[in-house]
Amino acid sequence: MKTLVIVDITPINKIKLAEYSAQAAETLKPFNGIFIAKGPVEVLHGDAKHPMKAVIEFPDKQNAKNWYKSKAYQDLISLREQGMQSQFHLL
Repeated sequence: MKTLVIVDITPINKIKLAEYSAQAAETLKPFNGIFIAKGPVEVLHGDAKHPMKAVIEFPDKQNAKNWYKSKAYQDLISLREQGMQSQFHLL
């Protein structure tokens, strides 16, 4: 079953965020992950803690978890933390 990783994003350094985003996109390929949406959130109801979201689709939950735990992605965590505050959700 297809699985989504939903990322809530608050940018804190746009230069670092751009560096992270470019590198993170490359780490998805071995796990057949693709971005299906990315950008500002338009709130229809309630409060949004983060002003942006990214939605990444994987073929299954195991590929999503393997991507997140991969050395290639884990090596980017420090850069991610410099560029944004975030929450990652697996759905």
